[in-house]
Amino acid sequence: MKAMFFGFAAAVVIAVGASMVLGTMQHTTAEVYSTAAVRR
Repeated sequence: MKAMFFGFAAAVVIAVGASMVLGTMQHTTAEVYSTAAVRR
C-alpha cells in the first residue's frame, strides 16, 4: 500500500514539474509533441 501511494506522489510530482517546464518554455503541449508531419 505504501508503494502505491509513493507511486501516486511521484506521478503528481512529475506532472507538476513537466507543466512548470512547459510553462517556462512558452510552448503548448501540442507544439511540443507535434512533428513536422503534423498540420497545425
